[in-house]
Amino acid sequence: MVSGKRGIAKRASGESTTSRSSAGLGVGQLTLVEHALCPLDSRTSLRENLRHEAEYRFTGGDGRAQTAKVVVYCPAGLSPGDEFYLWGLLALTFSQLDPRAEFQATPHFCLRNLGLISPDSKGGKSYRLFREALRRLSAVRYQNERFYDPIRREHRAVSFGLLSYSLPLDLDSSRAWRIVWDPLLFELCQAAASQLRFDLETYRRLDHASRRLFLLLSKVFWRSPLSPHFDVRHLAVNVLGFSANLATRTLKAKVKRCAEVLRQHDVLAATTDAADPSFRKQGKGRYRARFVRGTYFDHQRPKRKPADVEDSPLYDPLRTIGFDTAAIRRILMRFSVDQIQLWADVTLAALEHKGPSFFRRNPQAFFIDNIQHAIDGNRTPPDWFWELRRAEQRRRADHARRMRGRRLPSTQKTGAPAALSACRALDLYQSPDELTADLVVHFLAAGQTESDARRNAQRFAEESARTQRRRRAKQPLR
Repeated sequence: MVSGKRGIAKRASGESTTSRSSAGLGVGQLTLVEHALCPLDSRTSLRENLRHEAEYRFTGGDGRAQTAKVVVYCPAGLSPGDEFYLWGLLALTFSQLDPRAEFQATPHFCLRNLGLISPDSKGGKSYRLFREALRRLSAVRYQNERFYDPIRREHRAVSFGLLSYSLPLDLDSSRAWRIVWDPLLFELCQAAASQLRFDLETYRRLDHASRRLFLLLSKVFWRSPLSPHFDVRHLAVNVLGFSANLATRTLKAKVKRCAEVLRQHDVLAATTDAADPSFRKQGKGRYRARFVRGTYFDHQRPKRKPADVEDSPLYDPLRTIGFDTAAIRRILMRFSVDQIQLWADVTLAALEHKGPSFFRRNPQAFFIDNIQHAIDGNRTPPDWFWELRRAEQRRRADHARRMRGRRLPSTQKTGAPAALSACRALDLYQSPDELTADLVVHFLAAGQTESDARRNAQRFAEESARTQRRRRAKQPLR
């Protein structure tokens, strides 16, 4: 599986092996790294309408061991490689001076800072794979019955999505991509006590199973040189994502291979014992593992690098408009992020859809004139720009309609009343969250915006649950 210190087996789908860019930092959420978000086998995880169950163990406030159960609904499927984009985008979001739930950046900026393309790359396949990962991540719905909330300092039942997005339909567009984090997830990740910062370049070099073990042990090893004792089968199935149908001896061999990969990166301490003292037999078909921290963690913990104008996600759009680095620095100091994002998008949309002849002088003058008047309250984006956005939304809705995997009952038509009727058939679904995930796709196909689709899906799922409870309360006892 491994040859040489830097030789690592397979990489996440689409991740560059030639990029010389530094991938910087990744940001994981401490509870999310406790378990797999999807099966490790992409043949299973990439099927539509995936429902993935996992569990993890923790010590409660009373000192007793407890188990939390997790369900991850993936209407569009989910690849283990999508986790790289998830942790990387969280890191880019929280690397900004004023992190917000809405993150806007060009795909080139994102992929360059994640170390997936070189600065002079044209994107191509990397852009397409990025889009596909966002499509899958945006459909995910996460449910955990005992999620640790670092803000309230207690375990709580939670349900949230990951992100929404709005992307230009033109693959050659220079306009920024809009990525909007789920408010609850953003709140949880924003708390410093909930973040796990790690070296994204090391993470990128690992295979998928070793990545998950790396994140779990990174969480442990910042506090202790020894990991707790892990039940090997639990570790392999619930944390790393291997199939529960595999024999325990096979799972043990796979975990040992992951440990060997991490030893080659000094994440785990080296061992000269051929029997590997990390693993101990507990009984027939039962093994436990305990790992020792390697020298990798002796280095200073990764810190954010000093902010530079080129590290701003606004740099690429302004550069495309025609501003040089000095001018971009002045713009960033003078105007708000919201205004820059809006008028850069208007200017680039004019460039791409109306051409250079649209501008009385040049794109730079158009941008400066509009943003100056906008901050004085004397200008709003033109009607053609909003119509362009509506057209893009309609095309996205058409795409969502084509991508729908599971149909709601055939008697249902698009629209809120029909959706409400469908919600009353909650018994067709295994949980309200599964219904919510399906309805999001349903409302997108009906032409609703991403935020409206999620809000309406949640509202109708809750109404369905209330209706079902009332119906059951009226049923006579037998």
